Amino acid sequence: MNPLDAWRAEEERALSALRQAGLLRRLRLPQGIDLVSNDFLGLASHPHLIEAMRAALPGLGAGSSGSRLLHGHDRAFERIETLLAAFCGAEAALLFGSGYAANQGLIQVLAGPDDLVLSDEHNHASLIDGIRLSRARTVVYPHCDLDVVAAALLAPRGRARAYVVTESVFGMDGDLAPLVALVDLAQAHGALVVVDEAHATGLYGPAGSGRVEELGLRDRVLATVHAGGKALGSGGAWVAGPRVLRDQLVNHARTFIDSTAPLPVLTAALEAGLELVQREPHRRHDVHRKAALLRGELDAAGLPAPGAAPIIPLVVGDAAEALALQEGLAAAGFDARAIRPPTVPEGTARLRVTVRHPVGDGDLLRFAREVARLRPAAGVAVSSVRPDGFG
Repeated sequence: MNPLDAWRAEEERALSALRQAGLLRRLRLPQGIDLVSNDFLGLASHPHLIEAMRAALPGLGAGSSGSRLLHGHDRAFERIETLLAAFCGAEAALLFGSGYAANQGLIQVLAGPDDLVLSDEHNHASLIDGIRLSRARTVVYPHCDLDVVAAALLAPRGRARAYVVTESVFGMDGDLAPLVALVDLAQAHGALVVVDEAHATGLYGPAGSGRVEELGLRDRVLATVHAGGKALGSGGAWVAGPRVLRDQLVNHARTFIDSTAPLPVLTAALEAGLELVQREPHRRHDVHRKAALLRGELDAAGLPAPGAAPIIPLVVGDAAEALALQEGLAAAGFDARAIRPPTVPEGTARLRVTVRHPVGDGDLLRFAREVARLRPAAGVAVSSVRPDGFG
């Protein structure tokens, strides 16, 4: 057998094992009432964003042609970054092609082998990968465990820097980081805080930039990372913070330096999304009201619906059971997808339900009834171990 055939046979066996375990992932076209996407505010198909992109396209062209340090820079990027910084109440912002690239590039620039990084065990894979690539000394603390954070910060570290890295809204569990307490601890021990606001951008705070804004922590946090492809309805992501941080990222973030710039027309969609978030705050207020409505209905049916954000994990435990629940809900007209290991811990397969502004109250109540019909005894405790983490 030649090497290519041997490789193919081995990979097919691995995929077969995933299929037998109920863990094989396949691409699936959206169908039914959307309770799975991160388009919380319903802006991805909003005419204001579409028309803004259409109007901007002739002047911006189809592509960026290269890295922003080469030929790919454009005044449109300068304009949107000024607007994004103002939106977040920060000195400066830098746009990346994705949240993964933003998190990975940011952490690699901030931390080095002599530094200490404290990371919540439920942090997103992009933060985990950025920390690994930085080669910093790492403490993965149990989810939202302030005592472990305090103990790690008390340990001697000489002149090394220390960073506390957390999401503000955790994307798989829908719960909120204790940001004020984390910032207080970090400040008391000379550490710096980095907050991933991907699932909070557009949904929290007077202006809608996230929980750091909502809690008045902007001047006490080193950097925040914001997604354009979730509540804002388009794409890309940006780091907000001091101007000197932006300059360091431009000079040292490999995911910025060595990547083709985003499509310039993305800036028009981001600006239009910002306008709607600030002009129509009722959208985010309604999302939170609907999340409370759905949680209350699920709880009343005896179905645990933990968390506090517009992300509701319906934990059923077994991967095959999660897939069966997904298919049962699809037959009832709902698009709610199963999340299985290794994205979540073994034994905590779930449906990750997102509550969206366009979905009516009646549909949410019907969804809760369907879940109760399909899973009369659903719910297991959420594990505190992330197999896709540092272990």
